[in-house]
Amino acid sequence: MATTPRLGTWQPHTADERLDRIESLAMINQLAVRYALSLDSRNMDALVDLFVADVRVGKTETGRAALHRWYSVAMREPKTSVHLVANHIVDFDDADHAHGIVYCHDELERPEQGNWETGKLQYWDTYVREDGEWYFQRRKFHRWYLTDPRVGPQVGGGVNDGSDPLRAGVLPDSFPTWAPFWAASAAE
Repeated sequence: MATTPRLGTWQPHTADERLDRIESLAMINQLAVRYALSLDSRNMDALVDLFVADVRVGKTETGRAALHRWYSVAMREPKTSVHLVANHIVDFDDADHAHGIVYCHDELERPEQGNWETGKLQYWDTYVREDGEWYFQRRKFHRWYLTDPRVGPQVGGGVNDGSDPLRAGVLPDSFPTWAPFWAASAAE
């Protein structure tokens, strides 16, 4: 089985291209942690500046102003949030395009429920460089669980139950390799 090189299919040929890829990787990593800080500090201006100007918002809207409105509503659901970013995988498609997966542990204060929820999630990202800066082109949200920590996690627990406006894909089912793995296992 052929494997993708560890930094994606695009392979730099010169020392300058290799240095650019290292610098690009650092900038893309900063997108993920700045996103978490922007969410947790409710700095919606900084948050939307991490996305391309014509970012798609839902099925019908585009642009940073629409994204600002959407996040301003969504981030009023929890009173407080804490996002801890880890395991950032980045694959370069070419010098100016990349995609990746970011793991995250999050905690959300829900005063109306009298608790903090805790969860594990992934962001499936598409990145693009415009005018020398890296941006999110798209950020798709997938979640393993979101639960009251006193209860303990269940796969898919608390996901898409109406308490989270992000309408996340459920992990591990969202992985394209998940169902085929188990289907092959059953056939053996």
